[in-house]
Amino acid sequence: MLTQIFEWQRFRMVAAMTAITLILSLPIAVAAQDGAPAINDSAPDVDVTSTADSVVAPVVSIPPVDDTMTVFVWSIAFIGSICALIQAYLFYKTMQTSDPGNDRMQEIAGYVREGANAYLTQQYKVVGVFFLVIVALLAYAAFGLNVQSRWVPFAFLTGGFFSGLAGWFGMKTATLASNRTAAGAQKSLNQGLQVAFRSGAVMGLTVVGLGLLDITLWFAVLYWVLPLVNPDYTMKLVDITVTMLCFGMGASSQALFARVGGGIFTKAADVGADLVGKVEQGIPEDDPRNPATIADNVGDNVGDVAGMGADLYESYCGSILATAALGVAAFSTSELVPSGMNGTQAQLQAMMLPMAIAGIGIFLSIAGIYVVRTKDDATQKNLLSALGRGINLSTFLVAVAAIFLGTWLMPKTLGTTITVGGIALPGVAFSVITGLVAGWIIGKWTEYSTSDEFKPTRNLADQSLTGPATIIIGGIADGMMSVWAPVVVICIATLASFGFANGWNFSDVNFFALGLYGVGIAAVGMLSTLGITLATDAYGPIADNAGGNAEMSGLDPIVRQRTDALDSLGNTTAATGKGFAIGSAALTALALMAAYIEEVRIGFERWGDEVVEVVDADFIKASDGFVVSKYSDANGKMHSATWLVSPTSLAADEELEAAWKAKTFKAGPVEVADMIAYDLDESGAMKVDEFGRPAGARFTATGDKLIFLPTAHIQDFSDYYNFSVMNPKVLVGTFLGVMATLVFCAMTMKAVGRAAQGMVEEVRRQFREKPGIMEGTDMPDYAAPVAISTKAAQREMIVPSLLGLLLPVVTGLLLGVGGVMGLLVGTLTGGFCIAIFMANAGGSWDNAKKYIEAGAHGGKGTDAHKAAVVGDTVGDPFKDTSGPSLNILIKLMSMVSVVVAGLIVRYSLVALGIF
Repeated sequence: MLTQIFEWQRFRMVAAMTAITLILSLPIAVAAQDGAPAINDSAPDVDVTSTADSVVAPVVSIPPVDDTMTVFVWSIAFIGSICALIQAYLFYKTMQTSDPGNDRMQEIAGYVREGANAYLTQQYKVVGVFFLVIVALLAYAAFGLNVQSRWVPFAFLTGGFFSGLAGWFGMKTATLASNRTAAGAQKSLNQGLQVAFRSGAVMGLTVVGLGLLDITLWFAVLYWVLPLVNPDYTMKLVDITVTMLCFGMGASSQALFARVGGGIFTKAADVGADLVGKVEQGIPEDDPRNPATIADNVGDNVGDVAGMGADLYESYCGSILATAALGVAAFSTSELVPSGMNGTQAQLQAMMLPMAIAGIGIFLSIAGIYVVRTKDDATQKNLLSALGRGINLSTFLVAVAAIFLGTWLMPKTLGTTITVGGIALPGVAFSVITGLVAGWIIGKWTEYSTSDEFKPTRNLADQSLTGPATIIIGGIADGMMSVWAPVVVICIATLASFGFANGWNFSDVNFFALGLYGVGIAAVGMLSTLGITLATDAYGPIADNAGGNAEMSGLDPIVRQRTDALDSLGNTTAATGKGFAIGSAALTALALMAAYIEEVRIGFERWGDEVVEVVDADFIKASDGFVVSKYSDANGKMHSATWLVSPTSLAADEELEAAWKAKTFKAGPVEVADMIAYDLDESGAMKVDEFGRPAGARFTATGDKLIFLPTAHIQDFSDYYNFSVMNPKVLVGTFLGVMATLVFCAMTMKAVGRAAQGMVEEVRRQFREKPGIMEGTDMPDYAAPVAISTKAAQREMIVPSLLGLLLPVVTGLLLGVGGVMGLLVGTLTGGFCIAIFMANAGGSWDNAKKYIEAGAHGGKGTDAHKAAVVGDTVGDPFKDTSGPSLNILIKLMSMVSVVVAGLIVRYSLVALGIF
């Protein structure tokens, strides 16, 4: 396999793609520059005339950065992404060449493929309109208001495009694989598993390949291509990472539309098919006489394949980019930079480590995929073991690789290493392992909570004997109870990954950012094996469609028995994948909250650059707590400096507070040079740090120091914005976040209910008006239910998606940065618990039904079976619409907050001094 991947012809293709991409990037690079040049280790230059001629900063020599390691690590990530796409293509071609089955099997698969293509085409048209509107707003914010990087609109587009592309490739493969899986199951269970699983692997490898490709190409353009195009223009590393992070908003937006729309489509069809077909007419699942059965199979592809692919694409990219931004932030000051290392070098290595882990994780995921196989007489436990063997191998190898990569790349800050066998290993390596272990535990717990091999689901099936009410009550209770383990795991993983990364310095503010970097890289570790873990998820809908194909094609009962075994396993792996996705979302969201603070910092700096261009003064008050100054270095070049005023400094002195308030900024920025001065050295010149920047500034009346923004800690921002739960703005934001998760679930559940109502009425109408359907003399109209689900999904997905897009903006403008932080905390905590509850309850209901259909409690057609079907119809929107959409909502709100941080910093009611 590896020889096949790395042969010379493939190398030429990689080189050609690189050259084409860079060439195409050149016009964009020229057009999208952010304006004034900047230098890596100081604030941007500003074209102003200084009145502070006596304030001169000496030139400080900074040793050059060795770019060899950066190029090498980037190559690992880039080649890994290409290899993932090549391997996905090879799996796709292998699937295409496998036996497609008889003409009837191919005909049915064609109906499903046609419906899925029609739905996705329509969905992308609707999403495209929204994207154009959002891009226009982002362009105005960047080019008109200058509150964010001018790259953001372009980054937003690429994120959404690649996310949609990943989902489309996965859906195309799945719709071609269903009849081939059924044909494979005619021969043996193992052949059916191989076709379904490797077809699912196309989805997994496409997601990681396109995600890492997008990241590496953006880094190459911003870090290497721009200086080649314009040698005077260089972006700071913190600007590069935060700009790249913003393309996650495009991925999150596309993912939410895909997940919500696809979830509404599939569950409306599923509920309609089950209630009328199974319960009312008493016909088997996927019976060709059921008019909604094609729509049901279409829904599996557009919801569970395309939707899940887009979902985990944004999780994967978000974890890498948020961690990279935190790595740059952690080493932005000299406190954590190891002795003898260039600060920028430390930033680069911390930034590249998550990319390296992701790149190596791709190779190890491919290795895991190749060891998945089973025997023909396998039970569900044997099938789970077969999939677990591949995942466990990849997880173990990534853990080993993380130790080597961490030792090689991570700056060895004093006090953050762990000595093993005389070798100093960076604690961050153990943070990665913590994430891997946490993901594995959550997956195993979800398997225990939802598989009919274990007690909870079997007990739930027993409750069907007393009717639908008891099985619904039992499923809700089981789902709620299942939340405790993932919450405890995530809590322990958060604390452990934080502690490993910063040497367990929980109270030292200098090490706090490094601890958050550890939490982010734990999420990277959890998602580093996504190539195989997503394969186990996408495989489920393929197996489900294969069962439907076998039923409608009239194949031997043994084929349906085999596909049902694969399908039941798919329900468990899908539930495991959903638990895995929400677990990674929790860690990623925490990293994104920290990255949000970095965007707040940059928002202040952009504001400061604009202030010094219009006000000619040494110190300028732009808002109640924001001051901008300017200084010249020994070469006469002007620089801006940005400062925060601590609220406690003003509150401690009534005279200072009164004088400060008298300097009103209502009519615009005002000079305050009579109140503030730079720290001076023994010679009376401005005291500078190692980068030639002001070493400090203070109020002349009290001596209280201002906070220098480039070196401000997260705690400084916490004090400035009062992130305390006693702050009503933060508390209100938290309530809004929890409320948003429940309202979002209500919207999506009601949407499924409304769409299902139309589906039930249509299926009943066909059975009523065409009695020949049940006798087999009339063909059902399969197209009408597909059209009903398509229209309902397109209509119903808009309002829930707008909730995720607009609420962070509205909350920020009204309540400021503190309110947004509260909103994100509420969304994360409330959304995490509700998502786990809904996914596990739905998975358990579904498998309890299949457990009965396999022969328990009398099997199909009994009252117990009918009660289980009712429970499953309740669980369907739980596990396939509302629950899995919540983890996207969590990250989308975080991403939107990051993108609009500059707007909130400057134009919120708090910043304007109104509230």
